[in-house]
Amino acid sequence: MASDPQPGERINLFSLVTYLPHPLAGHIDRIRQELVPDCRLRAHVTHLVPRPLQDPDAANRHIRETLARARPFEIRLDDVEIFTISSVVYVALTDGFQEMLALHADLNRGAASFDEPYPFHPHVTLAQRISPAQVPGVFEHARYRWAACRHDRRFLVDRAVFVQGARDDAWIDLEEHPLAG
Repeated sequence: MASDPQPGERINLFSLVTYLPHPLAGHIDRIRQELVPDCRLRAHVTHLVPRPLQDPDAANRHIRETLARARPFEIRLDDVEIFTISSVVYVALTDGFQEMLALHADLNRGAASFDEPYPFHPHVTLAQRISPAQVPGVFEHARYRWAACRHDRRFLVDRAVFVQGARDDAWIDLEEHPLAG
């Protein structure tokens, strides 16, 4: 007989992210806590959206090899926007957007491939899992708080972290990979 899943128990859900540097990450994390108080995710930009994998080790090897050929690039964060179809409030990317698209196309292959539910659109999430009725208020608060950010809104993408999901909506860092091309 199978036991009930325990909090922190790893599940078959994997992603690839680059964590934002401090102090920018701290500012975004505070905004996220104000908008969605139970959010525990660290500020990041996603290279591969969460996905189940048949062979995580093979996927990780593919990711490692792909990133070894990729050149570091800079991202600049812009304005707060909304994905209306999914009620996600996010910070848009200006510089680095095309590089993220190209890298995603290279990463989302082979053992790491996944038929994603939406077209890939690089961004930094501020609020998700909110109702459509909450979106206008959350959006206005996010815009106000983002406008108050006095930190440099640029950062270098020179590494990415392969992560695995856990039952309690947590993510466990598995391996950090440098962009070394």
